[in-house]
Amino acid sequence: MKESIKETPEALLILNGKGAGNEMLREAIYALRSEGVALAVRVTWEHGDAARYVHEAIELGCETVIAGGGDGTINEVATALAKLPEGQRPALGLLPLGTANDFATSCGIPPEFDQALRLAIKGRAVDIDLARVNGDRYFINMATGGFGTRITTETPEKLKSALGGVSYFIHGLLRMDTLKADSCEITGPDFSWAGDALVIGIGNGRQAGGGQQICPDALINDGLLQLRLLTSEELLPSFIRSLVSNEENKNVISISLPWLEIKAPHDMTFNLDGEPLTGTEFHIEILPNAIQCRLPPHCALLG
Repeated sequence: MKESIKETPEALLILNGKGAGNEMLREAIYALRSEGVALAVRVTWEHGDAARYVHEAIELGCETVIAGGGDGTINEVATALAKLPEGQRPALGLLPLGTANDFATSCGIPPEFDQALRLAIKGRAVDIDLARVNGDRYFINMATGGFGTRITTETPEKLKSALGGVSYFIHGLLRMDTLKADSCEITGPDFSWAGDALVIGIGNGRQAGGGQQICPDALINDGLLQLRLLTSEELLPSFIRSLVSNEENKNVISISLPWLEIKAPHDMTFNLDGEPLTGTEFHIEILPNAIQCRLPPHCALLG
């Protein structure tokens, strides 16, 4: 007979519905419970479930809320935590279950379910930053705009299922015929740029699109965003070089800022941890020490 959960769990796992039938995950959870770990599980069905479960975790007195899924699930849970009063926020734990898992991978979260869950429940909670967009949207990892966003939002589900994170890169190569830059103006403290941007990366974390190091110098506890801008002067060569390596080239602009504003004469779409946001004006700011996250020792994203 499987162990039942205690009345007062120390952690609540918010599990993306796509992972609910994973037998290896079930066994990892049962094993932890058999050791006396009080872990409750809730499964999401539609947008808004994660926020509701975060509030339930507070009512239950949980010390930790674990986001079980990909970057979108982590975003939804982190957003719900950020909107809580400062003294009421449980720590965030990470259980990578998505296609790319860009944020969890950058953080060094183990891919093994049992190890990831132990870290999420027992790991040291550290303060990390979040980014806020236009006052009411958030991202924990990265906002991407331009051609890179079209790749990640248009990549077919079957390709993602078959190939994982590398599918974004392959699909990007297949879509070179649609290569088109976005005309915009970007300003921030002591920074101003205007022109045609092929790829815009605004990183709290470092990688997006299935492992591409778009903002390789970003840290999640430095109170700054890394803006990485690929201009369109050499479209194809620059795109290939920037995705395949971190080779320096004159068409890549990189700067760290606490906030920035983007204005465009037409609609642009930014991908916030996998969630699209379309508009002509974006105010993006870092929120230092916004939430706590349980991370491994020597996490590469901590300064």
